[in-house]
Amino acid sequence: MIPLPGEPVRGSTTGRPVMALLDLLGRRWTLRVLWELRGEPRGFRALQAACDRMSPTVLATRLGELRTAGLVATDDAGVNRLTPLGVQLMTALGPLNEYADTWAAALRAAD
Repeated sequence: MIPLPGEPVRGSTTGRPVMALLDLLGRRWTLRVLWELRGEPRGFRALQAACDRMSPTVLATRLGELRTAGLVATDDAGVNRLTPLGVQLMTALGPLNEYADTWAAALRAAD
């Protein structure tokens, strides 16, 4: 079952949108697929290679989930790209990435 707003998801029986999104993003490889598509569209094999050769079955599953969630689209040539919602999500995650860099630097400095 693909976590979608309004449906029960991990951590929320009401399916609050933020909980559905966190459930989706918390699935193995989901964030990596989105991350690799943030810069450029990629075909299946190129995306698989960019994701450290993840299993084709897992990649196909994640792409299907992300398509259903409206974050990724695949064209007739098999090229995967972020949708406008996917781009908006990656923009929203930008500050989290900046925080992660700051956090990592602070931990290194503490050693």
